[in-house]
Amino acid sequence: MGATLEHHEPKRGIISNLKTAFWQFNNTPGQLIPLLQRAQETEGYISEMAMKYISGITEIPESTVYGVITFYRQFRLRPQGEFVVRLCDGTACHVNDSRLLKEIIEDELNLEGSDTTADGLFTLELVACLGCCSLAPVIMVNDQTYGRLTPQTLRKTLKKYRRLGRELIKEREEKCNLEIGA
Repeated sequence: MGATLEHHEPKRGIISNLKTAFWQFNNTPGQLIPLLQRAQETEGYISEMAMKYISGITEIPESTVYGVITFYRQFRLRPQGEFVVRLCDGTACHVNDSRLLKEIIEDELNLEGSDTTADGLFTLELVACLGCCSLAPVIMVNDQTYGRLTPQTLRKTLKKYRRLGRELIKEREEKCNLEIGA
């Protein structure tokens, strides 16, 4: 079994953060989206625990809260990977074969569509435009932009991040082993 990044547990303070946010919004109508945004800011996604808590304090049924979360693309129900790969599919990138790049990313990372890898290292997001049309086709990995990509340069870039990810997993395992042994 391969190592994975353990970032799926709720971050500490989510409930206290939501209590503070709820107090700030003072039970006014229209508070659901700001509360969901606060939960996502705290955890990086909206956990089941956060969804249930928000449902309870707002008295909005969980099914309605879930419906709002899944309606708006800004909300996530699962943590993002360590490396978020944003693939531009704007006009300039599209005509420069961004679909081929999407297929390569999915193949190299073993993904289907916008998803996160099983090891928690990569999340693929297809975006409408990254604003780098002169560099088409373009991806961003976290905050780093890569343009004028070819299948070869894309594979090389993904390989670099895969290597960084393995190093990160190894460091975290070593740290965990030290903490357990201490």
